[in-house]
Amino acid sequence: MVLPVVEPDAEHEVPQGVRTAAGWAWRLLLFAALIWGVGWLLGEFSGVTVPLGIAFLLTALLCPLAHQLKTWNWHPLLAAGACLLAMLLIIAGIGWGIGATAAKQAPELVQQSVAGFNQLMQWVADGPLGIDQSQIDQWMQSLTQWITDSRAVLAAYAARVGASVGHFFAGVAIALIATFFFLAEGQQLWRASARLLPERYQQPTHKAAERGWASLVSYMRAQVIVSAVDAAGVSIIAAVIGVPMALALFALTFIVCFIPVVGAIIAGTVATSLALITHGWVAALIMAGGTVVVMWVESHFLQPLLLGKAASVHPLGVLIGIVVGAQVGGIVGALVAIPVLAFFVAFIRSLRGRPEASAIKSEN
Repeated sequence: MVLPVVEPDAEHEVPQGVRTAAGWAWRLLLFAALIWGVGWLLGEFSGVTVPLGIAFLLTALLCPLAHQLKTWNWHPLLAAGACLLAMLLIIAGIGWGIGATAAKQAPELVQQSVAGFNQLMQWVADGPLGIDQSQIDQWMQSLTQWITDSRAVLAAYAARVGASVGHFFAGVAIALIATFFFLAEGQQLWRASARLLPERYQQPTHKAAERGWASLVSYMRAQVIVSAVDAAGVSIIAAVIGVPMALALFALTFIVCFIPVVGAIIAGTVATSLALITHGWVAALIMAGGTVVVMWVESHFLQPLLLGKAASVHPLGVLIGIVVGAQVGGIVGALVAIPVLAFFVAFIRSLRGRPEASAIKSEN
């Protein structure tokens, strides 16, 4: 009797570790493809998605005030309008304060700027570079000639800038309108959207969204504190050195520091330029060094501790989130990376906190 030859199962010849790694690999690839697809869609419709993202952040910042007004029996539309009006008045007041201070000190700043430029030209001529006045005049003439010959190119750049400004103001209008309706009817809009889910998933999803939203609100409060600390540090250094418009620097730094990385560069550049114009290069170096120290403390201590605590995310996760967001979406990506992470971490933790027995029971 001849027994049949049984070939070994090829599946059993593959080690278990390899099969496990392969399973994780294709799942991770699908997840990465999903993230890339979502990012691509958001980028293609950035004219809408970016203003809506800004609107969500503004709503998280203003919703405590709107909620308080509603508890005082204000109409939701009236409460939302009052919150937006208060925000716009604050921004307008800050802008007016900066403009008034600049206008008041403009003559002195102009004189100091001219004197600083003349000193720079004198240092270039008499310094170690050994550049005489004829070379400087030749460079200025070449620059003037290049500007004259590049009028068409400069006009095209100006047209692009004008179009970008138009898109910017259109985005601002969309963000303000969306913020108004989110503040006034955000809960109704969310409930209407949640009804699209199967009924057994509506209640746990609603609770998870509430926890995510609470985490996002806490994050925005912490961001206000971080920006205020940055602004106070820069303005104190400017006041100690004697740089003019210290209050204006406080307002400018507070606003721009809501934009990660770029905001700090803008604030430091403005403060250092004022110090260079008014007090020379020594004060400029002190101002630049002090600004770097303030921003270093903010990025390595305040952001990871305050923002990480508000978002219930480890400080290392906050740093990685900012870097990844900036790499994927630039300034906007860095701005919304941690708020999005805060929301979804709280959202997923709420869903996972649901007992399995309750989930099985709800499905049955």
